[in-house]
Amino acid sequence: MCIALIDRRTEFSHSELSLVQSVSSLSAEQCEVNLFREAILKGEDPLGESFSSIRASNTRRSAGAVYTPYPIVDSMTAWLESQAKPSRIVDPGAGSGRFILAAGKVFPDAQLIAVEMDPLAVLMLRANICVHGWAERTLILVADYREIDLPECDGVTAFIGNPPYVRHHDISESWKNWYASRFAAFDIKASALAGLHVYFFLQTRLLAKAGDVGAFVTSSEWLDVNYGSALRRLLLEKLGGIALHVLEPTIAAFPGTATTAAITCFCVGETTRPLRVRSVDKLEGLNGLTRGIDVPREDLQAAHRWSIVVRPSRQIVSGAIELGEFFRVHRGQVTGANAIWIAGEHATLLPERVKLPAITKAKDLLQAGMRLESIQLLRRVIDLPIDLDEFTEEERKRIDKFLAWAKNQGADQGYIARHRKAWWSVGLKSPAPILCTYMARRPPQFTLNACHARHINVAHGLYPRDTLSADTMACLVMWLNENINTDSGRTYAGGLTKYEPKEIERLRIPSLDTIML
Repeated sequence: MCIALIDRRTEFSHSELSLVQSVSSLSAEQCEVNLFREAILKGEDPLGESFSSIRASNTRRSAGAVYTPYPIVDSMTAWLESQAKPSRIVDPGAGSGRFILAAGKVFPDAQLIAVEMDPLAVLMLRANICVHGWAERTLILVADYREIDLPECDGVTAFIGNPPYVRHHDISESWKNWYASRFAAFDIKASALAGLHVYFFLQTRLLAKAGDVGAFVTSSEWLDVNYGSALRRLLLEKLGGIALHVLEPTIAAFPGTATTAAITCFCVGETTRPLRVRSVDKLEGLNGLTRGIDVPREDLQAAHRWSIVVRPSRQIVSGAIELGEFFRVHRGQVTGANAIWIAGEHATLLPERVKLPAITKAKDLLQAGMRLESIQLLRRVIDLPIDLDEFTEEERKRIDKFLAWAKNQGADQGYIARHRKAWWSVGLKSPAPILCTYMARRPPQFTLNACHARHINVAHGLYPRDTLSADTMACLVMWLNENINTDSGRTYAGGLTKYEPKEIERLRIPSLDTIML
């Protein structure tokens, strides 16, 4: 269908040409071509919709190919229109072209620059551009946005789009080094745990000049997590952040994902005016991104997380203190391959002492309630030591046989295994006196760990900084379960609320003496 809609004079990139040649013997029915052309001219995206249906959602998500609903596209485009009359529009991850097409209609005299790596997406983009008759005013770069250069432009450049969300696990070390060094040039320390969308903000700043404007919609997790501190500083000091609109989880900004979205607006060079912030619970409430409450930049610089600025928490009672004053909170260990390291029939021959009862799913805590009394219903996690010489000769034979099987399953090749001191040693943390869930469609469940179970990364462990009595911890668990709601976590589309360890530590509680009353 793309080929049928694209102008025959078009010069394809090498990657596109391979796709075109693979279907050279096929052709679309003319009546269907006409239907697609009519829909595109009406402002619809039948190619993008088809692509989203045909390509598996997990494949699209891993590449960050999640297309933005039109109400969000239109509101972001309207905001650009209120800011400037740009000479050119740049979409850093164009996909089928929803943003570049919307901007092209609003700014008929602007040059259009669309950047996209996926050759099939580029074909959809070309088809949409050709149907609108904009081939002459559009430059399509089949490239990684981080690698492009832009020629100088006398007028304003407007950046708009949905930068792809790709986890740091899938970003190469060379790009992580690029990321750290570019941020360092701005005197900003950057974490290697950042997702790809933050790279796009950084590259935009490297490409932009004072007076350029932009609006990006991304996952909102950078508002709170540690790796987001670099982006938060970039927005305040270098990129010129001027507005932040956080979409409530009732809005499915990224269809098929459980992610809360944030729309970030910026004007390069702005460092003094307040940032306009607000929480939006309905698409029709976007209103061109003009509303919100002005927050001084100094307040944002002082805030350890920005979601509490956008959505202030409930008032805390006088004299309250942070839970972290009494507990260190640690997420459970990541196994890297649950199918291998959670014991089943494949672990029958292993010594019982290396199969430790553990919390392996949130339901373990939800079913236990405020007190986990027994290990009987818990699954076991295989936790071998780094040094295997402590085992008897017979035990070692059985362990070696298991490890040979595990290696054949690729257990030594995963990201987590390759970064452990020994690929076979999961390294479970010591039992935590209190355990809690960290993601659910409800507040976290706090549970006394009376049976001394271990936990993997489906739960957090609360470890006392100083000795606390059993009665004190029991009363604290009861208070937490009765009083903590979802306001302090980060809520994602679909109602999932997530609490990172530091967010648990920042929960405000009364004094322990008060709790004991």
